[in-house]
Amino acid sequence: MTKAANLASGKGHKDENFPVASRLIRPAHRAPIMAYYRFARAADDVSDNMVASADEKLAGLEAMRASLSGESNSEPTAVALRSVCRERGLDPVHGLDLLEAFRRDVTKLRYDDWDDLIDYCRVSAMPVGRFVLDVHGEDRALWPANDALCAALQIINHLQDCGKDYRDLDRVYLPQDMLAAAGARTDELVAPHASPALRSVIVQCAARCQDLLMVSARFAGEIRDARLGMEVAVIQRLAISLAARLRRRDPLAERVVHGKAEALGLAAQAALGRWIGGRS
Repeated sequence: MTKAANLASGKGHKDENFPVASRLIRPAHRAPIMAYYRFARAADDVSDNMVASADEKLAGLEAMRASLSGESNSEPTAVALRSVCRERGLDPVHGLDLLEAFRRDVTKLRYDDWDDLIDYCRVSAMPVGRFVLDVHGEDRALWPANDALCAALQIINHLQDCGKDYRDLDRVYLPQDMLAAAGARTDELVAPHASPALRSVIVQCAARCQDLLMVSARFAGEIRDARLGMEVAVIQRLAISLAARLRRRDPLAERVVHGKAEALGLAAQAALGRWIGGRS
């Protein structure tokens, strides 16, 4: 087995918090998006493995980089993405950026401030949306809106998992300057409930996610491909709901997620709104 396969978690696209190449996406575009997802999932599993050493993780990520760059054929998900990029004329930088993010997950366990966290999102989240836009042949003028949405999604995920990330991997994505200003300590993340100080930092971060989502508010409507536009509208709506919920609920005390029926209802409303808007 490859280095990445040895560290696989078994998670798949149906386990993610937001849709991945749903049936809204045109069938012709699903395969390349899923190739990218499988590559990202494999790299994420390497960096998140709780048993492997840092050196083993970095070696696994390097093997994926070499296979994506064409220097090796050792990692099947990277070879598959390389083939997709070659066939579609896509830039492999979107995959290479992800590997930089996962290297940071191994070597950088704290983030100084909001700008530092957004720089992490620049390589961990923004490339995902950029790849999907490139697959659809969309204008790169959409990248700023994409980047805002993707950063919000990433940070929402960090807030949802802040306790687990600290307990399992000693990672803290909450900005250190915000924690210090609030008088909160990182070791409070193991508590069953957030302290008032820690809660204030989570609320601040959720509010900043809402600011990012205001930047991406017009994104779905500006996408030429109507089906992709509906998918983005769904993701935007789910993100708005979760960001608001994280301002009201404690992610240390409960799992702040949507139920299946609730998520389906929000998704249907958002998709229908984008479909009607796209026809007008």
